[in-house]
Amino acid sequence: MAVKILIVGGGYAGFYTARGLERMLKPSEASITVVDPNPYMTYLPFLPEVAAGSIDPRHSVVSLRRHLKATEVVGGRVTKVDHSAKTAEITPETGEAWVEEYDVIVMTAGSVSRTFPIPGVADHAIGMKSIEEAVYVRDRLIGNFARAAALPVDSPEREALLTFTVVGGGFAGIETIAEMRSLATSLIEYYPQITIDDTHFHLVEAMGRIMPEVSEGMAEWVVQDLERRFVNVHLNTQLQNAEDKVVQLSTGEEFKSDIIVWTAGVMANPMVRTTDFPIDERGRLTALPTLQIAEDGTVVPDAWTAGDVSAVPDISKTPGPGGFCVPNAQHAVRQGKLMAKNIVAVLRAEQPIEYNHANQGAVAGLGIGNGVFQSGKFKLKGWMAWMAHRVYHGMAMPMFERKARVFSGWINNQFLGRDIAPTEHVLEPRVFFETYASRPKPKVEEAPKADEAAKADAAPKGDAKA
Repeated sequence: MAVKILIVGGGYAGFYTARGLERMLKPSEASITVVDPNPYMTYLPFLPEVAAGSIDPRHSVVSLRRHLKATEVVGGRVTKVDHSAKTAEITPETGEAWVEEYDVIVMTAGSVSRTFPIPGVADHAIGMKSIEEAVYVRDRLIGNFARAAALPVDSPEREALLTFTVVGGGFAGIETIAEMRSLATSLIEYYPQITIDDTHFHLVEAMGRIMPEVSEGMAEWVVQDLERRFVNVHLNTQLQNAEDKVVQLSTGEEFKSDIIVWTAGVMANPMVRTTDFPIDERGRLTALPTLQIAEDGTVVPDAWTAGDVSAVPDISKTPGPGGFCVPNAQHAVRQGKLMAKNIVAVLRAEQPIEYNHANQGAVAGLGIGNGVFQSGKFKLKGWMAWMAHRVYHGMAMPMFERKARVFSGWINNQFLGRDIAPTEHVLEPRVFFETYASRPKPKVEEAPKADEAAKADAAPKGDAKA
């Protein structure tokens, strides 16, 4: 009888696990099911470039159904797991939830933005963890230029529209602010009413430095480069309030910012708390280097995990913070590939292999023609680093057809320039239709018929003296 394998989450780790299992197991050996609310895997390192209009949004995602041909893809969320009974509750976007039985479960639910209860953040900020968020930032930034160009130079509304804030100085935050700055600079050519001095970019970082993955000297160079491009970098600074889009910093500085992007960390998907699996103090599934879920070092049979949702011990020579693998694409992809092999090994009564992969380096794009790269003591800055960034991530993008779309898009932009047409109203696609749609005329009460009116006049009126 075929083994039923349930994969919770279709991100990096889940996608590569399913793909590996398809290659190594025959349909008679196993049935594979992936459950994810999205029908695609998002290549997160491309989101800042999507926000800058340098990559078509659809080119940075991978269709699960197209590329997982032997896997059943279920659109929905796993809202409860009872591993003692080997059942999972699946809740679709529409319709009733149902319980799915399984033999082996793979927990790759990924991560979500980690926020703090700062007033205004939940109401006005936006993350950089999904393709929809990146598209919104791009369209909103371009739309703000059009709106600001029609306003008086000294209006406070105009200044707010041209003020952009990114909270978090990790790789996601640095790439996001740099790509947004690059897009804004290119837009000035098309809006003669706006100068570079009219635009205001703020990066807010609570620590005393940015990008802890690179050397301090490299991080300082990035700060200087951002400041040279008119980005205000606020180190040792915390966001204290964002109500009504008014940014209040711990330094006392205050300004209104129409776009506030939150990139200050991630946390494991909270859905793991609805399972009976062991989790650590940070809400991650505890695991062994073999990627098996474990409690106090004891393997939980038929349960596996990888990626951002897991606390996988880092046994390389350069372990991550706390001795665990850091939540990034490098680890998730490689863990997914190994996990597929380990699952097959255990199914065939063989020994699983421990995950041991040292970080290959750090690369970041800082806008068109600019970037940084560091691997050990080897460093690159500027154009060469930007090229290394594009080559690395272009090749790391799953599937040949996705690679071809990404590279062809970059080549087109090189000769034709980036597309600056905003599509903000895609979020409310029926507004245009509703505005001009004909509607039924309101019903008018009919006047009483003549004979009924005459009868009413002839009716006795009663005693006038009463």
